[in-house]
Amino acid sequence: MRSNFVSLHPYFKAHPGKLEAIKAVFPRFMEKTATEGKNLFYGFSVSGDEIFCREGYMDADGVVAHLDNVGARGRTRQAKRTSRASESSVVYDRVQPGCGK
Repeated sequence: MRSNFVSLHPYFKAHPGKLEAIKAVFPRFMEKTATEGKNLFYGFSVSGDEIFCREGYMDADGVVAHLDNVGARGRTRQAKRTSRASESSVVYDRVQPGCGK
């Protein structure tokens, strides 16, 4: 099966005591990405102190536009892999209208 979009799946780990503050800015991130014409979906799930962002774009140009929009292009980040927590997850999502078509 072939996908017709590009997706990103970054993970983040919240510092102790900072999770609620991080979750409070999710709506701002989702509003900012809503202005991106090639964004198909963008949302967060939280499990314990782990945050998972699901992002989908029509093509690679959409990913580059997103990185420019959020100021992440050109910055180097070191990712740390963590195991998935066994707790239930809370999901925050925004899907562009017509995304499933």
